[in-house]
Amino acid sequence: MAALDGLPPLRDVIQRHGLDARKALGQNFLLDLNLTQKIARTAGALEGTTVIEVGPGPGGLTRAILALGARKVIAIERDTRCLPALAEIADHYPGRLEVIEGDALKTDFESLAPQGPVKIIANLPYNVGTQLLVNWLLPGAWPPFWQSLTLMFQKEVGERIVAGEDDDHYGRLGVLCGWRTEARMAFDVSPQAFTPPPKVTSTVVHLTPRENPIPCSVANLEKVTQAAFGQRRKMLRQSLKPLGGESLLVKAGIDPARRAETLSVEEFCLLASSL
Repeated sequence: MAALDGLPPLRDVIQRHGLDARKALGQNFLLDLNLTQKIARTAGALEGTTVIEVGPGPGGLTRAILALGARKVIAIERDTRCLPALAEIADHYPGRLEVIEGDALKTDFESLAPQGPVKIIANLPYNVGTQLLVNWLLPGAWPPFWQSLTLMFQKEVGERIVAGEDDDHYGRLGVLCGWRTEARMAFDVSPQAFTPPPKVTSTVVHLTPRENPIPCSVANLEKVTQAAFGQRRKMLRQSLKPLGGESLLVKAGIDPARRAETLSVEEFCLLASSL
């Protein structure tokens, strides 16, 4: 792809700008441009879309998204060392890359791209990835401002995102993702693809919003899943005691002797509505 987009190889860019991935920022740079293209392609057709990217680093994934025809990329990067490398990509694609220096956890994403359609594609920094996903899943208004999320996580987090009941990885994240989205794991990425290589395998997850999720209060669902999975080995009559325990479960028509990981997303929504 270096030839395809006419920009220098990423290794050269990183050397020239003296960039090293910082653990404190949860960074692992992805240098394989075939792989960044594969991630971008997982999001589907990009022509005419605005793509929001979090933590672009030296811009490997950014380049793939632009090369595949996104109308515009809005990249949020808090590491000022990466800004000169991203500026070179912006010069190469005039008017198509906007870089915002800032903290993704404090960013109002919805206001960034009022003219949709919007897709979010990111190799998320490990230390904020899950929190960002939850923020994108829990707006009051639904369907959300984004058409799809194509995100890279540690594989263990990916397994929690797609897990359903009776799966060892099933928990709060699986309930939230299953409630509002269709989520699938697209492919794994080996540690060797990164600089420096992380200790774990990563995975790319693709999520699309459900048009009509079960009507349910976000706050109540959070409360119920937090209590139920906070003591997942206990029967629900015990773990949900602070929220009404047995009487709440009877009201929702759920056997109080069951455990959290046996409940479907629908049953969690029933509990939330019974609160």
